[in-house]
Amino acid sequence: MKGSLTLNLLVPIFAIFFCFAVVAFVVIAIIVYNALVALKHNITKAWANIDVILKQRYDEIPNLVQVCEQYANYETATIQKIMETRQRMVSGKSQQEKMDASNELSAALGSLLAIGEAYPELKANENFLQLQYRLSDLENTLADRREFYNDSVTLYNIRIKQFPDVFLAKHLGYTEEVLFKVSKHELTPPSLKMKLDIHKK
Repeated sequence: MKGSLTLNLLVPIFAIFFCFAVVAFVVIAIIVYNALVALKHNITKAWANIDVILKQRYDEIPNLVQVCEQYANYETATIQKIMETRQRMVSGKSQQEKMDASNELSAALGSLLAIGEAYPELKANENFLQLQYRLSDLENTLADRREFYNDSVTLYNIRIKQFPDVFLAKHLGYTEEVLFKVSKHELTPPSLKMKLDIHKK
């Protein structure tokens, strides 16, 4: 009789604990899910902001090429490489392909603008100077947005490896995102940086 009474008391207690456990699990799952979705959204938004700058730079390149081609035999190979890389960047199917092409394009543009310093007539061309400043400004903006993107990716990559996020991340198919690594070359040559500093004073 006592055993039956004890069992009757334990069943409701276990049921209550089970309900609390289920509710706690659901609440934690919802919190983790919302956090992961928010982090994923931040990455998407950060990349969209980068893509805007990439497209603006894409639109400016033909203007630079047109100015440079006015001068005979002006770095034909460099210009051709820029145009090929420009096309490869816009046709890239993955973010990694676009990132690699963007870095190559930054390096090629940096070389073109630096070599331009050796051509007095081109160096004195007002359109060329304006494009120098414009492309330099775009590259600086790109660097800022790339930093924000990388911060968002790093935070996300860490989060999907942590407990208990790792289980829900695997269930959702969330995998690591790639960082937008900085190019070894800078777009703005030292001489142009000096001009920009003087211009700002």
